[in-house]
Amino acid sequence: MDTEQLKLTSSEIGSLWGEYVNGTAVDVINKYMYSIIEDEAIKAIFHDALTTFEKQKTQMITFFENEGFPVPIGFNESDLFLGKQRLFTDAFCLNYLHVMTLHGLLGHISALSISVRKDLRDFYDSCDNDAKKMYHQTIELLLDKGLFQRDPLFYAYEHPQFVSSTDFKDGLFGKGRALAATEIISISFNLKKSIMAKTLSIAFSQVAESKEVRKFLTESEKTADGQIKALAKILQADNLPVPKSMETEVTISTDSPFSDKLLMYHMGFLFQIAQTYHGAGLATAMRTDLVTTYEATILQNLMVTKNWFNIMVKNNWLEQPPLAPNRAEIAKEK
Repeated sequence: MDTEQLKLTSSEIGSLWGEYVNGTAVDVINKYMYSIIEDEAIKAIFHDALTTFEKQKTQMITFFENEGFPVPIGFNESDLFLGKQRLFTDAFCLNYLHVMTLHGLLGHISALSISVRKDLRDFYDSCDNDAKKMYHQTIELLLDKGLFQRDPLFYAYEHPQFVSSTDFKDGLFGKGRALAATEIISISFNLKKSIMAKTLSIAFSQVAESKEVRKFLTESEKTADGQIKALAKILQADNLPVPKSMETEVTISTDSPFSDKLLMYHMGFLFQIAQTYHGAGLATAMRTDLVTTYEATILQNLMVTKNWFNIMVKNNWLEQPPLAPNRAEIAKEK
């Protein structure tokens, strides 16, 4: 069978829709960062990122049009105000691109896993290859500039070991064991993600036009800060290093280069996608203090996204993804 003759499924259309809207949001921010970056090596990587997404965007538009679906509005030049005062340092821009590349890698793999049509599978294969190339580029440049923060190092044991006590799961009252390497994976990743979310909350709250949006962003910053402190406390209890904050990579500019719609959407995206990573941390946690920390974090993020949803709907900023046909409504129209 010629799989390209198959109609795209709801899952395939949904993945394309999400990739398009999320991609255009990040692309607008990348365009702004490209306009302010002074370091030539960092600027070159951002140029590659912009060129790569433009190619992917054209391909996604073709998929939508061929299937008869409207192309999502997403975000565009109307959400970008160039020529404003610098809001971020070059170092932050490079870190931002690295973190967004990680999101892209995971997003492309997830989309590939539910794709059946060969042309769509080929598309996500290509996107994955682009993201892997960008991942290597950002890490190499971060390392070269001394900006990459590596996770804590462990010293090797002489022989493999086995769990010998049920106290292995205890961590609330100081009777438990040290952190496992498998637990560090999620702790470090979630800490770095929360640090990025906090930094963007601070930057966006400085420039947002709406008082309601500024209030939301300030509350988001406090939420992210609390989550950073909770995970940092666990690392520090084992005398392990904590990733450094990035607040000083934000200038004191109050001149917004972005629409409030974009500011809100981007923060909502970060808090929503964080639920996936906190859930992964919860699934691999074998200490009770980690379990309770992740559970509390997930509940906090749910409250943030609830407030985010209300503000987005109130301002008519939340674009609706394709919906299943409402059979009852169709029958009424007969």
